[in-house]
Amino acid sequence: MSAAEPTAVGIVGLGVISGQYLATLAEASGIRVAAVADLDVARAQAAAAKLPGCRALSTDELLADDGIHTVLNLTIPAAHADVALAAIAQGKDVYGEKPLAATLADAERVMDAATAAGVRVGGAPDTVLGTGVQTARAAIDDGRIGQPVSASAMWVSAGHESWHPQPDFYYREGGGPLLDMGPYYVTSLVQLLGPVTSVSGAGSRSRDERVIGSGPRAGERIPVEVDTHLTGILHHASGAISTVTMSFDGVRSTAEPIEVHGVDGSLIVPDPNGFAGDVRLHERGGEWQTLEPWAGYVDSGRGIGLVDLVRATADGADGRASGAMALHVLEIMTALTTSAASGVREPLRTTVERPALVPLTPAPLWRNL
Repeated sequence: MSAAEPTAVGIVGLGVISGQYLATLAEASGIRVAAVADLDVARAQAAAAKLPGCRALSTDELLADDGIHTVLNLTIPAAHADVALAAIAQGKDVYGEKPLAATLADAERVMDAATAAGVRVGGAPDTVLGTGVQTARAAIDDGRIGQPVSASAMWVSAGHESWHPQPDFYYREGGGPLLDMGPYYVTSLVQLLGPVTSVSGAGSRSRDERVIGSGPRAGERIPVEVDTHLTGILHHASGAISTVTMSFDGVRSTAEPIEVHGVDGSLIVPDPNGFAGDVRLHERGGEWQTLEPWAGYVDSGRGIGLVDLVRATADGADGRASGAMALHVLEIMTALTTSAASGVREPLRTTVERPALVPLTPAPLWRNL
């Protein structure tokens, strides 16, 4: 890919997360950020000024530009589907922040449109492509814990309103701890144990308002429209059973982010909100040991999934952080929310194959894929 003309990427949405993407894309020789767009025109112009050859455009201009091959969609969840569908209609590949769309129905529309147009879709989180989750995956695939039986995933905080100056969307439809933080953990569980066939959930919310703690709106009260604590049971097609807890109603937890247990051993998987960290293994009759990084993109950051998608597209394949994976994960989370409301176990319609393991890829290599 590096020997050919770099893939021209247009970015829609330049919020807080965009800086991390830009840092990764700036290191990838096969990608060129050709244009940026944001509702805040001044912000788009400031971003473009820092990127050689980049233009600040309106969203419509960016999507219509024939010179842009791939759209990176970093808008808020409520806009994910509209931007993705508009890009697909222009024949462009799309990579988006999580979730794939605010609703399962919209996500399915995106995937159906992409299939009809013959373009590819990828979606965050791509943290699972780093050395943390990938090394754990390699250990499971190598039989180090024997047959996987169960896993647990937990994330607890007091909520994002304490630090985010515009936290409203976290508490609206398409938000909440499950749809915000859950993708990191649920995607990891699918990477480690395979697709899910059914789920059971329970949820609650501690209060109907939140108070913004920082920025120009500090002290303002905002409504809470979604459950802010969710717990679920995931039944994997492999026979393994996972439990997931995501909460904006706690303060802190000492629980490991993810644990995986098999008949011959147990794994502790590092925080999937990051790309690296120690993977610890306890084999039957042994002691805890820290595994050396064994698989994954080394020293990667947000945007590595787009780099992987561009590489895969050049080879006529789908990226590992695929739209199919994002759709399956979204259905898992949507079904958990439905089950929490009804008290009934929910079967899933979608499935996905675990993508190929990422070989241990040092940074100089992935930067020049």
